[in-house]
Amino acid sequence: MSTGLWLLLFDGLLVTLQLTVFGAALGLVFAFAAGLARLSGRRVVRGIAFAYTEGFRGLPALVVLFWLVFALPALGLQLEPLFAGVLALALNIGAYGAEVVRGAVLSVPAAQLEAAVALNFTPWQRMRLVVLPQALVAMVPPMGNLLVELLKATALVSLVYLQDLTFQGQIVRAATGETAAVFAGLLVGYGVIALALTRLVRLVERRAAAGLGRTPAREVTR
Repeated sequence: MSTGLWLLLFDGLLVTLQLTVFGAALGLVFAFAAGLARLSGRRVVRGIAFAYTEGFRGLPALVVLFWLVFALPALGLQLEPLFAGVLALALNIGAYGAEVVRGAVLSVPAAQLEAAVALNFTPWQRMRLVVLPQALVAMVPPMGNLLVELLKATALVSLVYLQDLTFQGQIVRAATGETAAVFAGLLVGYGVIALALTRLVRLVERRAAAGLGRTPAREVTR
């Protein structure tokens, strides 16, 4: 392949990485906001969070993406394509992540909360000092799985002409006619990124567990 075609793939890789990083960051915001809201003592807050999590878990990310890119302009609101892609992915992943957050918080032993109450901690202090440090250790592995799912979902943006790795791969395939080689390269590219993300998640998991004096479960079983 010519240098120009390699540059196309590199540009697509950068877009894919941007979608993954920004989508993950925004998705985490949605996940924590909705997950903690599901545990709120206020029914209205719980209801809004429930509607978001159940609604977006039931909607395909592609439908959300099409709506943001093609339907919103008809209503007078035009989003920048990259932001639309990030938002669609974040809304979808955030809905799944909210259940991870809720489950991790609920997994903290009740005795820990009772001890915090006995120490006269405020609700915010109980959450910040007792609940979240322990819940984060439980969150990291499933959040890592969602991060890889987010990476794979970035390929959907090629359908709205956002020039990610898959979109640029299609251009290179059309220019060279080397279908098998190009798509094999895409498989390897996505696989390498997924492997790097997995390694990063394991590092975060070890650091979080070490902060509580624990050993990650996967290391105990080795």
